[in-house]
Amino acid sequence: MAQAIATTDPGTPGTPGAAVPPPERRRWYSQLYVWVLTGILAGIVVGAAWPSAGEDLKPLGDTFVNAIKMIITPIIFVTVVTGIAGVDNLRSAGRIGWKSLVYFEILTTIALVLGLVVMNVLRPGDGVHADLGAIHVTGAAQEYIDKGESQGWWHFLTDLVPSSIVGAFAEGDVLQVLFFAVLFGIAIKLVGRPALGVAAGIEKTGQVLFSVLRIVMYAAPVGAFGAMAFTVGKYGLDTLTSLGKLIAVFYGTSLFFVLVVLGVVMAIIRLNIFQLLRYMKDELLIVLGTSSSETVLPRVVTKMENLGVPRQVAGLTVPTGYSFNLDGTCIYLTLAALYVAQATDTALSFGQQLGLLGVLLLTSKGAAGVTGSGFIVLAATLSTVGHVPVAGIMLVFGIDKFMSECRALTNVCGNSVASLVVASWEGVLDRDRARKVLAGEKVPPLADPEFPTAPASGAPDAAAAPDDHEPAPKVPAAATA
Repeated sequence: MAQAIATTDPGTPGTPGAAVPPPERRRWYSQLYVWVLTGILAGIVVGAAWPSAGEDLKPLGDTFVNAIKMIITPIIFVTVVTGIAGVDNLRSAGRIGWKSLVYFEILTTIALVLGLVVMNVLRPGDGVHADLGAIHVTGAAQEYIDKGESQGWWHFLTDLVPSSIVGAFAEGDVLQVLFFAVLFGIAIKLVGRPALGVAAGIEKTGQVLFSVLRIVMYAAPVGAFGAMAFTVGKYGLDTLTSLGKLIAVFYGTSLFFVLVVLGVVMAIIRLNIFQLLRYMKDELLIVLGTSSSETVLPRVVTKMENLGVPRQVAGLTVPTGYSFNLDGTCIYLTLAALYVAQATDTALSFGQQLGLLGVLLLTSKGAAGVTGSGFIVLAATLSTVGHVPVAGIMLVFGIDKFMSECRALTNVCGNSVASLVVASWEGVLDRDRARKVLAGEKVPPLADPEFPTAPASGAPDAAAAPDDHEPAPKVPAAATA
């Protein structure tokens, strides 16, 4: 009986055999980013010309984002689990994990400090002299403030562990799903051979989930159109001018962070940030239109894989970064907190600002996966510090929607760079491939970026793989003849 030998291309995500052949070059009108950009522009026109009609289009954007949220937590689960199951051993997974967390903490701290410095230099809130007695907190803002005031700096730690596995998925809590996925992946490696079938089943489930995502993404242009029409119709373009200075400071600071801070990081690993931004243009436009970075998480993993980042690394760093590496959110939280202080004439000493920074280092880790999470974290931070009036966040509530696009864009850029850095740190980044892809050279893709594929667990066939704890059975020579 001939011995079966499985041949798998190491770079191909879950596809045995040869690498994916280069897809046919798509015409410009069949590119997703073209239609998303068209949807964004059309939404701006409709919202500006017919505000009431633009507001009525809100369900289009909400439905698309809800469809993404419906599928995103299961995708995070299968991506992380198969990423851990695909590493050589738990030591490798642990090494990738701690390197990712160290990098995330360094970059988010830089983002917070940058926001602190910019606000102290430019001081856009000076001269506002807001009267706290005249500020009326109502509706969703009041709900966010109440929820934020009930939380503390330790909140993200206590919320890390879900009280129910099903509840974590049902509520779309990214942090809790991530925690359970890490435990599940580690358990698969510890169990060894008996768990190979489980790993293979999760991999096949992932293929189905990614097919569902592929279907949902066809609605991205419609979702971008509805979301942008609602934003412009509801808040009006004049809202951009009423607090234009703060908006300009935030966008300028975020741009500086991406081009300079992340640019330096990219230069250290000998890659170019401008080429990366061009390479990620499709994903950035989708995020711009939907104000949600979750809509492109699977596409970011696939794009990183095509740059030469092993799926085991991208499958761990990108989903983890969506909870721990929110650079744009960190910049926003610092700017918003200090703007409220400046606008309400609340003097903050250097020590108090450092205390605010320390609290934000913890509270910012919980700003993912929940509607209004950024506002909730801001309220929680101000109530914990105690020096800045929490009700003052109403001063920035009206422009929060316009700020969310920039937050999400910066977060996606930060997590893309993080995946490359961790792969380089691990010594597994195919830098030659990355340079060729970023330069626009024709390189056979490992996966189609337009249609993200399910991650491969890397688990060998159950019949051929030895258990981690048991010696491989000896096969008589006659049996392999």
